[in-house]
Amino acid sequence: MALPHARHLDVINVAPLGEKLAESVSTSLIKTDRIQLLHMVLAAHQDQPQHHVDEECTIHCLEGEVEVVMGSGVRRLGAGSVVVLPAGQQHGLRARTNCAVLVTLLLHGGDAGDGGGSGSQRA
Repeated sequence: MALPHARHLDVINVAPLGEKLAESVSTSLIKTDRIQLLHMVLAAHQDQPQHHVDEECTIHCLEGEVEVVMGSGVRRLGAGSVVVLPAGQQHGLRARTNCAVLVTLLLHGGDAGDGGGSGSQRA
């Protein structure tokens, strides 16, 4: 059974998880036809493979340290840092410590972009 997403006007807590970070899992907090918020929890040294989404997206580090790895370089994010990626930007994530990030995706009819969202994923 799928977990329910928050609805319009629901208040969602994305405060740092602190001691609970290591035992937490990634979740999709909100998903409408136009936007999706992902609360991603990554263990230290965990990588997310290179991929892209068709529209701009934001990656907001809530706690810990994570690197956004792109062909053009690496952006290191610490707690409170946010980066906006251009549409179609190939990127991966590399957790330097246990971390949590909030990813905001623009959607078209429920998918992250016209191409369905996952783009071309590589391990």
